[in-house]
Amino acid sequence: MSEIRLSPLQFEDREQFITDNQKAFNYGALEEFGLRDDHFEEDGEIISRKTIEQCIDSGIAYRILCDGKKAGGVVLNINGEHGKLSLLFVSPHKHSKGIGYRAWCEVEKLYPTVKVWETFTPYFEQRNIHFYVNRCGFHIVEFYNPHHPDSKGFDNNENDNIHEGMFRFEKRMKEYSDCLSECHL
Repeated sequence: MSEIRLSPLQFEDREQFITDNQKAFNYGALEEFGLRDDHFEEDGEIISRKTIEQCIDSGIAYRILCDGKKAGGVVLNINGEHGKLSLLFVSPHKHSKGIGYRAWCEVEKLYPTVKVWETFTPYFEQRNIHFYVNRCGFHIVEFYNPHHPDSKGFDNNENDNIHEGMFRFEKRMKEYSDCLSECHL
C-alpha cells in the first residue's frame, strides 16, 4: 500500500498548488463525466485563483504526498473544536486509489481535538458527495439554493451561482473516529 502523508505547503510550491487545484476541479466538473456545470468563477476555471488564494491565506494548506510525490492538496481552518475543510483535491490521474480518503484520515489524526468538521460541495459533484458521505462519514446538513432562508449568510467568495445548489456537510467526531480506526489498525 502506498504511503500517504500531509506536508505543509511551501511558498515555492504555492503556484503549482493553485494550478493543480484548478485542474482537479475542472476535471471533476467538466471532463470526468462530461459538462455538468458551467458556473465558472473566472474565465474557464470552475474555481478561481482568488478563491484558492483566499483559502490558503486564511487557512492551513498541505500537500498530499503519495510515496513522496505530489498527489493533491488540502486546506483547513481550525477554530478550537471546529474544523472547516476549505479545499481537498486529488490529481485526476490519481483518482480511485484511496488517496483522498487516506489523506482525510491523516487530517483527523493531525487534529484529534476537532469535534465537528464542516465542508461544502456543489450539488452536481456526485463523486464528492459519495466521498464525504459514504467514505468519510459526513452528513448533509443543509442545502443552499435560491430558496434557502439564509442564502445571503453563505460565504460564497462573491460567486452568486453558488446559491443554485451547494450542500453543507458536517462530521461530528466520536472519541475515536471511524476513519482513524479503519485507517490505522
